[in-house]
Parts: sequence; structure tokens; C-alpha cells
Amino acid sequence: MLLDRVIVCLDVDAGRVVKGVRFRELRDVGDPVELAVRYEAEGADEIVFLDVSASVEGRKAMLKAITRTAERLFIPLTVGGGVSEAEDVARLLRSGADKVAVNTAAVLRPALLGEAAERFGSQCVVASIDARLSRPDVREEGGAYRVFTHGGRTPTDREAVAWSVECARRGAGEILLTSIDRDGTRDGFDLALTGAVARRVSVPVIASGGAGRAEHFVGAFREARASAALAAGIFHDGVTTVAEVKRTLLEAGVPVRAPAALARAGAALEPGAYDAGADGYDPDRTDPS
Repeated sequence: MLLDRVIVCLDVDAGRVVKGVRFRELRDVGDPVELAVRYEAEGADEIVFLDVSASVEGRKAMLKAITRTAERLFIPLTVGGGVSEAEDVARLLRSGADKVAVNTAAVLRPALLGEAAERFGSQCVVASIDARLSRPDVREEGGAYRVFTHGGRTPTDREAVAWSVECARRGAGEILLTSIDRDGTRDGFDLALTGAVARRVSVPVIASGGAGRAEHFVGAFREARASAALAAGIFHDGVTTVAEVKRTLLEAGVPVRAPAALARAGAALEPGAYDAGADGYDPDRTDPS
């Protein structure tokens, strides 16, 4: 059975983890290494490390901070920020990343996705997409979201669902989809956006932006059909824990890896609790057309 994943995001600026609202008003929340180790112990399935100012400042990601973090982790680490060419991907992988997220550079030169996938494999390439609602009148049908680059500061003429499809076609093995409108608001994931993309691509989609409580994760998996859901602020501020999110998901029948503490307490995946195929893959998640 393929398990859904709970991912913790570390937005890093000047070597420190920060968090804001809609990509603004950033505040310091801690050291990336200490937080990554803590979240792994709580049961996180992956860590995403995003150097949020690298593209804006036109520099490369901070390799020392990435290596320090990777050396302490036994779960996958995805790194993004400051990637402009395939050699940057190589540099990040050598520094300890398992996967590399590409955002601004892919929009500016989409061929980069294919170059990276051919050289390192699609499993290492994550298309990171920041989107904002631009047409509320067609929200439910998709086609309503504009892609932004440079840390959510620069609007583009690309539509988020169509761009997600193109990223997957060019070689991205995963889509990290962030709702700028929901980022830091704790109002819940943008299920319309996530669902519109998940139905159109054959690669995993990570829902990001808006998690405010454990129950929001259930909607991301059950309603929007995401393969993973990512959050930051609610974990940094102690609103909830990774273990509590997973407890809620298990109780809702969503297949996730139980943290050690829950496993010791007897938490287990209930056979047949998830209405997917025998291999854990739900064919309704994708639209091959």
C-alpha cells in the first residue's frame, strides 16, 4: 500500500527558519537543524527546506545549512531555492538533498525540468508552484489560479493547473503546490486548487498553504486527493504536532505511517479503511487526458 505523507516545511532565511503570512511579515522561529530533528522524531515523513530569499537575491542556496540538516536526518530531505541550472541540482544533491525543488527557474526556462530529470531521474525533481486565485468566478473548474515566482512576489502569465501538467510532462516527479492566498492563514488548504491539479497529473501532488488544525489534513487527502500535505507554522507554534495530525488521519482511515509513539500505543492502519485500489493508488486521482 502506498502511504500518504505528512511533510514539514522549513522556510529558511539567513540560516534561520522563518514563517509569515502570504509570504510576508516573516518572523524567526528557530534553527533548521534542531527543528528538522525534532519533526523527524515526531513522525514527519519528509522535510522540505526552502531558502526563501535565494531567488529574490539572485544567489545560490546555503549549502552549509543544507548539509548540516541532511547529516542529522534519516527521512527524505527536499531542498529548494536559488536553482537556475542542472548543475545547481547536482550541487544540492551532493550536499545531502534527496530531491530538489525548482520554482522560478523552471518558469523562466521550462527545459530545466527535463534536463534535471534526464540527468538525475524524475524522482529527484520537484516542481514547486506558488499560485494565487485570480478568477473567483471559475474557481471550482480550475483555470482560476495565476502562478507567481521569486518567492511569491512576481506574477506570471501562466495558469497553475496548466503549468502543473506541463511540469509533469517535462519530467517533474512531484508537484509542490502552494496556495499564496492560504499561506499562514490557518484557514485550511485550498482544496479546489489542489484537487484541480491532482485530477490532471499522474505524479504526486503535495498540498501546501493554509493548514490550521489536524482535521485540515484529512480534507487534503480525502477531498483534494493529494498524495502529501505540508505545513509549517502550526508545528512551529505548537498548535498541533505531527503525531496528532497522524492520529487524526489514522482515525479517518487515511493510510499514513504511524509515528513510533502511536505505534507503541497500538495505533495501526485498518485494512480496507481507505477506499483505494489494492496497491493504495486511487485511479480517480488522475486524468490521463
